[in-house]
Amino acid sequence: MKFTRTLIASVAAALMATSAFALTDAEFKTGKERISADYKAAKQKCDGLKDNAKDICQKEAKGAEKVAKAELDAQHKPSAKATHKVADARADATYDVAKEKCDDLKGNEKDVCVKDAKAAHVKAKEDAKVAAVQAKPNDNAADKNAAVADAKKDANAEKNDAAYKAAKERCDAMSGDAKSKCVDDMKRAYNKS
Repeated sequence: MKFTRTLIASVAAALMATSAFALTDAEFKTGKERISADYKAAKQKCDGLKDNAKDICQKEAKGAEKVAKAELDAQHKPSAKATHKVADARADATYDVAKEKCDDLKGNEKDVCVKDAKAAHVKAKEDAKVAAVQAKPNDNAADKNAAVADAKKDANAEKNDAAYKAAKERCDAMSGDAKSKCVDDMKRAYNKS
């Protein structure tokens, strides 16, 4: 809950700050060149690595580039949509790196890692959706409250499903009575039948 409030405040602050100080076209062009140079430098650092460490490094470089581009776009043409794209880019970049790190694992441990990464990704995307609804201006407080409540309900359902899938994957590593107990506990915890 505290994270959600902080995210909402950050989105609102970013929206207000960027709308007052939009980048000029020249600043935007310079920013794009800087992002491109930063990406090339980061990718070059990956060349000395091997195997999955190299893959992780490349995902980190690509993710940083995507986030930087989204932030630059939001500064150049500020809008609620642009701010939401920044949050999505961050969530996607984090997910791509986390998923790549799972490649160092095997079997059920890898499956659990991937499901955990997906659950974190879903949570970040859903929190961004709620923040976008909360940041959207609306003349009618009742309509806005209803929209926020709907967004939170949908977000909680999506996050619950993703967390359930991750918990279920953990149970798959078990067998016999331990697995049965784990599945029963997990179903109770996530309100599944």
